[in-house]
Amino acid sequence: MGTLTLFGIALALAMDAFAVALGTGVTLKRLTGRHIFRLSFHFGLFQALMPVIGWLAGQTLVQWISAWDHWIAFALLSLVGSRMIRESFQDKEPAANDPTRGLTLVILSIATSIDALAVGFSLSLLGVSIWLPAVVIGLVAGVLTIIGMLLGDRIGTRWGSRVEILGGLVLIVIGLKILWEHTLG
Repeated sequence: MGTLTLFGIALALAMDAFAVALGTGVTLKRLTGRHIFRLSFHFGLFQALMPVIGWLAGQTLVQWISAWDHWIAFALLSLVGSRMIRESFQDKEPAANDPTRGLTLVILSIATSIDALAVGFSLSLLGVSIWLPAVVIGLVAGVLTIIGMLLGDRIGTRWGSRVEILGGLVLIVIGLKILWEHTLG
């Protein structure tokens, strides 16, 4: 996997985390370093773990579906990307409590990283080692979470849905690239 493709995947996967962080930065009355650390650490950790889990699941199934792996990767990335685009048009309610604590933090961490599970599964089918992508995905998500919280604290939710649309489009393009390489390559 090329460096540009890896960073494209990492950026696309981090868009949900960025959008949630942007909203969190807006809703918290006073943003502190603890808020930023908790959210960015958990989002980065979950974004790094989910592709590993998906990759391990894919490793157990690869022998049965290797003939269709590029189609499956394309379908999964396209589904995730189109879901991100669709969700960007839905209204999001502001948080009633501190979303950087407790069960809310865990639920948000899982919800923003489910897409990474499908990407890990896809990478497994393509025979890509998961360790470097998992680290890059986690770090990019953590950094974009920090940026999102700081921006949210400053500018509000004006750009949140546009960023999700961009992330969804990037995933779809990467899926098309995989399909193109495996059908013509």
